[in-house]
Amino acid sequence: MSNVAREPHGANLIAGERVVGTGASWHAIAAAGGAKLPGSFRDADDDQIDRALRLADESFDSFRATPVAVLEKFLEQIALEIEALGDALLQRAHEETGLPLARLTMERGRTMAQARMFAQVVREGSWVDAVIDTALPDRKPQPRPDIRRKLVPLGPVVVFGASNFPLAISVASCDTLGAFAVGCPVVVKAHPSHAGTCEMIAEAILSAGRACGLPAGFFSLVHGKEHGVGLALVRHPLTRAVAFTGSEKAGRALFDAAAARLEPIPVYAEMGSTNPIFVLPGALAERAENIAEGFVQSMSLGVGQFCTQPGLLIGVRSPEFSKTAASITEKAAKIPAATMLNAGICAGFHEGVAKVRAIPGVQVLTPETSEKSSATPVVVKVGARTFAANEALRHEVFGPFSIIIECDDLAEMLALARNLNGQLTATIHATAAELQEHATLVRILERKAGRIVFNGFPTGVEVCAAMHHGGPYPASTHSFFNSIGSSSLLRFVRPVAYQSFPDAALPLELQASNPRGIVRRVDGRVDK
Repeated sequence: MSNVAREPHGANLIAGERVVGTGASWHAIAAAGGAKLPGSFRDADDDQIDRALRLADESFDSFRATPVAVLEKFLEQIALEIEALGDALLQRAHEETGLPLARLTMERGRTMAQARMFAQVVREGSWVDAVIDTALPDRKPQPRPDIRRKLVPLGPVVVFGASNFPLAISVASCDTLGAFAVGCPVVVKAHPSHAGTCEMIAEAILSAGRACGLPAGFFSLVHGKEHGVGLALVRHPLTRAVAFTGSEKAGRALFDAAAARLEPIPVYAEMGSTNPIFVLPGALAERAENIAEGFVQSMSLGVGQFCTQPGLLIGVRSPEFSKTAASITEKAAKIPAATMLNAGICAGFHEGVAKVRAIPGVQVLTPETSEKSSATPVVVKVGARTFAANEALRHEVFGPFSIIIECDDLAEMLALARNLNGQLTATIHATAAELQEHATLVRILERKAGRIVFNGFPTGVEVCAAMHHGGPYPASTHSFFNSIGSSSLLRFVRPVAYQSFPDAALPLELQASNPRGIVRRVDGRVDK
């Protein structure tokens, strides 16, 4: 097991070697109070970035050939190594992010479960999507050759950790673990807001790799407080794909940099979303108070710092809807100020709220704290026409902020839905009869969101095979792909067809005897 020091060493971890960056020295900052935390960090320079990616590329063929049993053990070992970090990991993450220890304890459990989930995916093996069309030599007018297809790994993947999940969507995210599961080496850019936490998890991954005899270049971690480090990683010619979770501005900058390369590569960026909640009259008649309570809990959870935080509540003008808005206001106003992830995010939250408050027609329902490191829930109310006329109201304000939108009738609600930006989630509160009666709303939201929730709230993303965490732009840069759950690995593979190969030369998954015993499609039928 790893034996990680409590005080970070601050070096980049390039193929297991500690390499001190050459940039200016900086520290992680305590989310509460702004004090410097132990450990001095320096940004990786271009030579160090080049070395990390060259070693990743050199290790690729060896890493992708790792026996299934070894790769499965490696992923399970990552979970054990993270667990072995104990309370020191939770305490460092708490200091760097301000997140409560109880929340971080649950997040550590989720991170370990992710590693074990991908171990199961590796063992089961059907992710390769093996398809076989056997030869038809007597087919007229032309024979068909034997053609067999499977998914293969892309090569070195660059992963950017998210600010709001320092364990589960950072160094040991589904991005990193999914890339490992298919045989892709990974270079992670540590998030500067929780650099010490990133270092501890990276050391755990490296320890797991050593225990399983993996090639050294399979994993590196580089630090970068300056934007140039991230851009250099994306622009490096050996990078084959990029995974990112964060703001629309940063995600789009990486996407544009990748598109401008001589050889463009995919950037799978999960970005901003306002996650609208539509409330139909029947639901309000049945359980208005429960909806108000659930909405406030969801919009303020984790100080609103979830990518699935509901930023819009949309209903039709009525006494019941007005009563619900009043109840939301009352409940939100009672929630005390809480520490946000870092000073930059907190400043961005207050700036975003100020811009909305300045728009004519916006009614501010709750007071707002102006503290440098903390925030209270802010709820405002607008009419549907005001919302439609102001592009600024469509953009996410990251933090505990929501807009209540009052429509004149259901037709105006549908028009509003049609004009929404792409979303990670959309929610409908309705009776079962209303859901069928207003199927048009569901059809509209299918075009707008990656996940549609019925009579619930969008915060809380289950890590499972059926989950889809993505959506049309600007929620993500590619709505086909998912960043949470086992299907996230599909971002790091591509199909290759093998025509007329002798059986012994084929990958195991495509050989006639199916030695791995995986599910395959053979001549149009599912076969095992």
